[in-house]
Amino acid sequence: MITYEKTYRIAPEITDKDWILQKAEQALAAPNPHITDEAAPRSEGGPHDYYSNADYWWPDPAKPDGLPFIQRDGETNPENFNAHRVLLRGMRTQLAALAAAFRLTGEERYAAKAAGLVKEFFLDEKTKMNPHLTYAQAIPGVCPGRGIGIIDTLHLIDVPFAMEALKSSQSMTEEIYAGVKQWFAQYLGWMLSHKNGIDEMNTTNNHAVCFFVQAAAFALFTDNPLIVDFCRAQYKRLLNNQMAPDGGFPRELGRTKPYNYSIFVVDNMTTLCQLLSCPEDNLWEYATPDGRSIRKGIEFLLPYLLNKSSWPYPKDVMHFDAFPARASFMQFAGCALGIPQLLELYQSLPLESQDEEARRNIAVRQPMLWF
Repeated sequence: MITYEKTYRIAPEITDKDWILQKAEQALAAPNPHITDEAAPRSEGGPHDYYSNADYWWPDPAKPDGLPFIQRDGETNPENFNAHRVLLRGMRTQLAALAAAFRLTGEERYAAKAAGLVKEFFLDEKTKMNPHLTYAQAIPGVCPGRGIGIIDTLHLIDVPFAMEALKSSQSMTEEIYAGVKQWFAQYLGWMLSHKNGIDEMNTTNNHAVCFFVQAAAFALFTDNPLIVDFCRAQYKRLLNNQMAPDGGFPRELGRTKPYNYSIFVVDNMTTLCQLLSCPEDNLWEYATPDGRSIRKGIEFLLPYLLNKSSWPYPKDVMHFDAFPARASFMQFAGCALGIPQLLELYQSLPLESQDEEARRNIAVRQPMLWF
């Protein structure tokens, strides 16, 4: 993995050790999830190809077969195929907990379980996921998959950091490490060359941000400095194009879930700063000529995180009560920018949300792996 001399050095005190070890023990006892555990009846791909349906699309009540589906923005269709998302997130959550527990204790049993987990999910011929998202967020009757679906693998950004934490273990063999690294190199290549990836890269809201979060994390893992530099330049473009001078994100504020989406985009812009800042180009301190910066974005959002009742925009149509939830940007920006209120907020919130929407929006499961 490419490393940079970071401008931030001090990680927040780990006060959640008992919770991390509890989650790791649960992972030890749980079966390993595989993408092949659930068949997707509507998928045009095979059993190793990831598939999901677009969240906000529903059967057309005016059509006997419901096709083509129609959009209801912000309203999640509970009947859509979601099993591969759950399996992928479950793998990520187990892996992150096991890697964090190994880092805290050095106990090989955590690493052994984690090595088997990634081997089965990414490498084994019978159970592996193919390194593409051609069929993600498909819309029945409209398309077999979309660029927007690439956001489904946002949760994989924890995997490179877990792999680095496990690299010193006996169980993380060179073969497994190199195999997973090659999987991510292939997936990154697909993201950057397939029509779906190019479409997602060029979106004008949080989807483009999440694309570059993934590209940056995977490029660092696979030693691809050209793409790392490309992502750093794209962060500046995103800041200029998506943030308003007051620090808000108008494209998110205009959605039917403005509170949720505003938190989500700031979380991921912050993750880009955490991934890509280096002494020669410290994104934490970068500002556009008219003053737009990640600090400005945090300052816009922070009052509404600390006092949700002061939120001046419409309430989200769904899951409004689930936010704010613990998110890694509170630790990343709290440390890098010296904002103690963010660190205090992180510690004051529940260890993990029970709301499915909140859990789905938390890209980084174990921030300690990132420091």
